[in-house]
Amino acid sequence: MSGKKQPSRYGTLWTREELILGFDLYCRIPFKKTKADNPGVTELARLLRRSPASIARKLGNFGSFDPELQRQEITGLVHAGKLDKEIWDEFNNDWNRLVLEAQRLKLELGGRDESQTQAARDFSGPEGPSERETMRKTRIHQAFFRDVILSSYDDTCCITGLRIRECLVASHIVPWSVSEEYRTDPHNGLALVRLLIDSLIVG
Repeated sequence: MSGKKQPSRYGTLWTREELILGFDLYCRIPFKKTKADNPGVTELARLLRRSPASIARKLGNFGSFDPELQRQEITGLVHAGKLDKEIWDEFNNDWNRLVLEAQRLKLELGGRDESQTQAARDFSGPEGPSERETMRKTRIHQAFFRDVILSSYDDTCCITGLRIRECLVASHIVPWSVSEEYRTDPHNGLALVRLLIDSLIVG
């Protein structure tokens, strides 16, 4: 990459594609960490050629629709737009499509391929040439599910209270193999210590 400063899109309206990526990121990080210096925020700012502050504000807009925050008497930003709400309503119960659409857009912008992340590689699945595309999609879904569940539990095991992200797994309530509908649903997971899961399986 050259040393030239990337052009700013300050003042330009957000597109539908940008909002999909914004909502994808909103799901992945705790609301209290939606700050301009968050690594996820700065990476999305780089991809969209917007400032980190503008990304953080957009995440705050999504927060204004979030019933979980409302139950905690936390309010998001008050200047959310009509298209923000449309994206929230469209994808809030269609997690599988959100994951695949956001990944497609990231790749088009030069972002990372989530099927190659460590969290995704840790997930075992079908092998062989005929299963390559299925495995890639599985890994992408698994990476999203891990991010959103650990975010929901603030990187804390819901049983032991351990707060070491590397030791935690996102465990499905309705098993992955049982229902495709719930594979990426944020309401279908628990943050648990990996050793606790291993001991339950062995026991």
